[in-house]
Amino acid sequence: MSSGIRKNWKPAALPADPAAAKQLREWLASEEYNLNGMGRDFRGADLSGGDFSNCWFTDAVLIDVRLVGASFYRADLQSADLTGADLTSADLVKANLDEAVLRSAVLDGADLVGASLSDVDARGASFRGTRFIGAELLDTDMRGSDLSDAVVEENYFEIRVDDTTVLRGLRGTVFGPVTVVSDESSREVGGAELEAWISARGGQVQVIPPRRPAVGTP
Repeated sequence: MSSGIRKNWKPAALPADPAAAKQLREWLASEEYNLNGMGRDFRGADLSGGDFSNCWFTDAVLIDVRLVGASFYRADLQSADLTGADLTSADLVKANLDEAVLRSAVLDGADLVGASLSDVDARGASFRGTRFIGAELLDTDMRGSDLSDAVVEENYFEIRVDDTTVLRGLRGTVFGPVTVVSDESSREVGGAELEAWISARGGQVQVIPPRRPAVGTP
């Protein structure tokens, strides 16, 4: 994204933190391509519609920030706190969300193709109609999350769910297994059992065997 394009976009609200607001203003006016928001506190901001492709938000605080329709293509959001953030229709293609906090965040209609969500706390988050195609969800906590009408395709889907996780309309293919948490116990569910478990909750997902490396591949 060129600085010329950035000048045609202005945040609806700047962060309350003076240092973060100053950095954002300087970036908008500069020729710098990548915003370095690592560790910054963006609370109070409305950055909807912004293009933050390839930018760094590692360890950033984005609690309750509006990011509707924003682009985070290949952005680094590792360990960022996105609790309650509104990422409706956001572009998170190939974004790194490892160890991020997405509790109660809204990602309805977001594009997470090729994204990495390992060790993510997404309890109570909304993923209605979200596309997870080719994404990696490893040890991702989705208890209480809403995955209504979400699309998965050849996803590593090693998530934690419970009876409050909504799976109605979830469709596609996954590798699994899923960990089902009930009271103080948990168990792994995979294969045909996982297909039946999701089907009983209104989803239609095919569980496929993990891809194996080609012969001769180390």
